[in-house]
Amino acid sequence: MRSLFRGILAGAALAGAAALAGGAMAQEAPKSIKVGYAIALSGPEAPGAGLTTLPNYRLWIKEVNDAGGLMLKKYGKKVPIEAVELDDTSSPEARQRLIEKLMAVDKVDLVLTPWSTGANLATAPTFAKYGYPQIMGTAGSDKMEELVVKFPTMFFFLAKNADQTKALVDMMAAAKKDGKINDQVALFIVQAPFGQEYIASLKPNLAAAGFKIAYEAVYDAKASDLSTQIKAAKAAGPDTMIALSYPPDTFMITEQSLANDFKPKIRFLGVGAAFPPYKGKFGDKIEGNFSLGGWDPNGPGMQDYFKRHTAFTGGKEPDRWASPATYAGLQALQQAIERVGEIDRAKIIQALKTGTFKTVAGDLTLAGNRDAHAWLIGQWQGGEFYAVAPASRSGAKAPVIK
Repeated sequence: MRSLFRGILAGAALAGAAALAGGAMAQEAPKSIKVGYAIALSGPEAPGAGLTTLPNYRLWIKEVNDAGGLMLKKYGKKVPIEAVELDDTSSPEARQRLIEKLMAVDKVDLVLTPWSTGANLATAPTFAKYGYPQIMGTAGSDKMEELVVKFPTMFFFLAKNADQTKALVDMMAAAKKDGKINDQVALFIVQAPFGQEYIASLKPNLAAAGFKIAYEAVYDAKASDLSTQIKAAKAAGPDTMIALSYPPDTFMITEQSLANDFKPKIRFLGVGAAFPPYKGKFGDKIEGNFSLGGWDPNGPGMQDYFKRHTAFTGGKEPDRWASPATYAGLQALQQAIERVGEIDRAKIIQALKTGTFKTVAGDLTLAGNRDAHAWLIGQWQGGEFYAVAPASRSGAKAPVIK
């Protein structure tokens, strides 16, 4: 009887040991956290993606891995990131296919977002379908609330378009009231989701503030010459030019405006005007130009981020709008993951919705899945692209209109 009892105890002990071993194996940390993204390494979108998005993805992954990886408290250790970088060739069809493959076939742990508003809005259903947090440093929309209800995995780190156009028009209205500019405006609008979204709020704001559209040109995104339109805009006599433009045409419109001596008192251009190569190409000729976003170079951690980014890219500076927003989004994502302590995407999304995160953009909360305090408008002043709106935010410069 005693031997039988001892046998039962021995069996129980072995079973318990096996269970403990199985539990330990179940809690074994993964060798890596796979982070994938499909982005424009080639094609017309490559310059924008290569300046704003890609360097920040690569920098963040390097810095995380240099520090040992992402801390997953479930396993009590840091786990390095394994990057899966794919070229979407600037093709919407290729981008969609590659992102779905990363999620459905490769089953990577996290997927970072593509460059541009259009690409992010187009791929939002896929991120939502597979439950991946969509951290968007280069997307804005007036329909953020509606989109987030439909696709609750979306997180916006840029401002709403309507907030930006209102800030621009409010600034123009103040200048008009002070007699610095007339009420005539020339518009250049790229045929792309970006242009259509911004013009939808810009025109009503202009009308409400008493501005008149003296000239309007809607142009194809592949246009290479707008000199005829620029000459016509100049002849209309506006003191304000607003170009809702993407990087290639931002450079083109600036160059052709200078060549045709079209120098309105307020010159607002779209994506690309905050890029360092914009300053590199035009120098002090862009002094006073306005655009979207801006930054406070003396903000929390910004100088250190600037130095790290520039060193990592071999001397290429971050842009002064979406680069800090993109990096801040990655910082928020990292902190959410480490608070959750494992790669549980549903829990990470919830942590993003409810947490406060220390970033280069300041202390961020993402109520409504957005940074409601993002910079709106910036201006080139003294060789730097400073944020000028919202004026109430610490670090904002006063706009200069001569």
